[in-house]
Amino acid sequence: MSNDAPAVDYRELLENERAGLRAKLAELGYGEDGGLSYDPNFADSSQVTAERGEAEALAGSLREALAEVERALAKLAEGTYGRCESCGQQIAEARLEAMPTARFCINCASASKR
Repeated sequence: MSNDAPAVDYRELLENERAGLRAKLAELGYGEDGGLSYDPNFADSSQVTAERGEAEALAGSLREALAEVERALAKLAEGTYGRCESCGQQIAEARLEAMPTARFCINCASASKR
């Protein structure tokens, strides 16, 4: 990141993303106990089982995204946000704007995919 104030308020962007993810998890019925809640009176058919599987998979993806947002917010608080976790170089602002939870610069991210 540059030595001037960033054009993007990453904290606000990340906090909005966190709120959105939490809202989506709540819509799915993701409870405080870490699991999805279902109506116990609902008939247990193969369709319900399939829908539960899809909801569990979606909730897992949302929880992973939420964990990435929380990690980025923690890095902001520590003052290490925007630094590549692999090489320690600054992550380009364009990359952070496109993916605020980026943990690696484009070079390290590309190298890990090879």
